[in-house]
Amino acid sequence: MAVSGSKDFELNVAEYIEEAFERCGLELRTGYDARTARRSLNLLFADWANRGLNRWTINQVTQTVADGIAEYPVGTITLSVSDSDSFTIAETITGGSSTATASLITKPDSTSMTITVPSGTFTSGETITGSSSSATTTTTSTASLEDTQSTVDILSGVLRRSGSDVAMPRISRDDYLNIATKSTSGRPTQFYVDRLITPTVKVWPTPENSTDQFIYDRLVRIDDADASVNTVEVPFRFYPCLAAGLAYYLALKRAPERVQLLKALYEEEFLRAAEEDRDKVNLTLVPTYSSLSAVS
Repeated sequence: MAVSGSKDFELNVAEYIEEAFERCGLELRTGYDARTARRSLNLLFADWANRGLNRWTINQVTQTVADGIAEYPVGTITLSVSDSDSFTIAETITGGSSTATASLITKPDSTSMTITVPSGTFTSGETITGSSSSATTTTTSTASLEDTQSTVDILSGVLRRSGSDVAMPRISRDDYLNIATKSTSGRPTQFYVDRLITPTVKVWPTPENSTDQFIYDRLVRIDDADASVNTVEVPFRFYPCLAAGLAYYLALKRAPERVQLLKALYEEEFLRAAEEDRDKVNLTLVPTYSSLSAVS
């Protein structure tokens, strides 16, 4: 017999739920059954993020730095305004009624600006004023933090200047805290990720211009399973792991007698998926000059 010729098999949320219920020896019967299963599915995605199993959601962010600004949102926070032409990069903007403040990072076009994580909340329709330019404009929407808050972590970063990229190592909280003069100006050479609910990245030294670009790969959340008709943001090779994980989560609530069996199957599927979801490159060992000197 001829093969199908198709490679588009994909389960939606409802089908994953049906599969999970069947593995638990149950049937999906009520609207609440579907709702509690979707909740378990979203919790499973959070578990995957903790385990680092969503590398297919990595995206690359190019952040143009601003002179004198050391802290940036991990992602983009855009404030829509009626006009941004008269404002100055790196100045502080203040909301007239909300008194919220933020620093201006870039002006993508004449009616929007990207800002640092605001202190307070800008409101739509209020007047904002620049600290050094004294320019004013009116906001046309509130600034959304969703893109930044969807960040799980930063994996690596480089600084680009005049078309050349230089690796920037990541440092720990303690290392950043122990930097004696954080206001030192120069070409940024390292970064620290402050993993808050709205995460930020701090570069050091503080940028000396508004043209260098900090380019980094970030891991973001998997899209939520909001409705049963939604498809799930996972590649084909992770379908078995997802079905096994959801069955285990449902067994904790509905089929306790199958918990151990389904947990073992989930961990096996997870281990197989995690082993596959990695960079497959040759291992290269390079001795340091100090080790060579010690041998000689």
